[in-house]
Amino acid sequence: MLSVAEAQARILAQLEPLDFEVVPLEASAGRVLGGDIAAPFDLPPFDNSSMDGYAVRTADVQAGTALPVSGDIPAGRGVPAPHTPGTAVRIMTGAPVPAGADAVIPVEDTDDGRRESGGPLPAQVGLRRAPAPGANIRPRGQDMRAGQVVLAAGTLLTPAAVGVLAGLGFAQVNVHRRPTVAVFSTGDELREVGEALGPGQIHDTNSHTLAAAVELNGADARRLATAGDDLAVVRARLAEARDGGAHLILSSAGVSVGAYDVVKAAVEQDGRLDFWRVRMRPGKPLAFGQVHGRPYFGLPGNPVSALLTFEVFVRPALLKLAGRRSWAKLELEATLAEPLDSDGRESYLRVVVRREGAGYTAYPAGNQGSAVMSTLVRANGLLIVPEGVTQARAGERFRVWLMEGAEVG
Repeated sequence: MLSVAEAQARILAQLEPLDFEVVPLEASAGRVLGGDIAAPFDLPPFDNSSMDGYAVRTADVQAGTALPVSGDIPAGRGVPAPHTPGTAVRIMTGAPVPAGADAVIPVEDTDDGRRESGGPLPAQVGLRRAPAPGANIRPRGQDMRAGQVVLAAGTLLTPAAVGVLAGLGFAQVNVHRRPTVAVFSTGDELREVGEALGPGQIHDTNSHTLAAAVELNGADARRLATAGDDLAVVRARLAEARDGGAHLILSSAGVSVGAYDVVKAAVEQDGRLDFWRVRMRPGKPLAFGQVHGRPYFGLPGNPVSALLTFEVFVRPALLKLAGRRSWAKLELEATLAEPLDSDGRESYLRVVVRREGAGYTAYPAGNQGSAVMSTLVRANGLLIVPEGVTQARAGERFRVWLMEGAEVG
């Protein structure tokens, strides 16, 4: 049986990022750049004013100076005429600074109460302060220089990165493809959401839970119908995933040692299993291999186990396929408020983390059973008990993974 770290390493060693596609800029958020982006021009492309005010030569200004106003420079109206020495020119934020001017005096540091562009120009303007050279001017190339690599291959396209691309005029961008993941559940007891339940039946929650996790991690989920505990149907679902273009196949249940757990047999008929147990709690019955030439994960049937093994193993795999170079989760150290038992496997326990004083305290979220989803909803973190530890004592400090969208009060 593999440790968590050994299983993660074996999975990731078999995966490579997907190839590339060109997408419109407006569809690029959350994707990963396929190549370096170099600035095609300086940004800003010209010296411009960072304030509404008056452009001047500092040599002409002392506190209390009044200068004649020689013109008006709105934003977006082309290149202004060179500055006339001994004058001030009204200028709007973002407008080009005329050649010869070396500072902008904010309008609030003048006696001009008419601040709108296009209004009547005063004959002269009184200047209350003498600016330093360069004051309130954003020089050409202050942000980026032509030819400079501003976004490297492998960069995650955050809103800020998308803004950089827009500012440089990129209407399209080369990115790694989004992984497509086929998701299905097995079990004769499962019925679709919305169907009436008979005796001994439950709704299929895992395929919905896992499909949501796939989407939240930047991939496209294709949820397939349940497969029951029928070998032929499971094989049909695996073939359907292949035919639908899935880059990765994800199933839940059927990978343990029960008489009706048929998924292992189905995968081994059309592929191979590299391993099917991990020293993790919850989530020991985890399978990984290849089927129809695609990576395959068989997650446990218990819903908490399924989602936690997704976080530990499938999430890094999806991020690597998508071109990401890091898949570390946001974590912190917290002091455990109450003791928790473990069985010696690396354990991921549901906790509520609160900020107390200068640090963080972790409180058990409730029942740690692998079928109790309510405590997973209540929790904002997963406290990680290392392998070999059988009791996490109150007052000890542990790593805690923060849950997606977690708020720590």
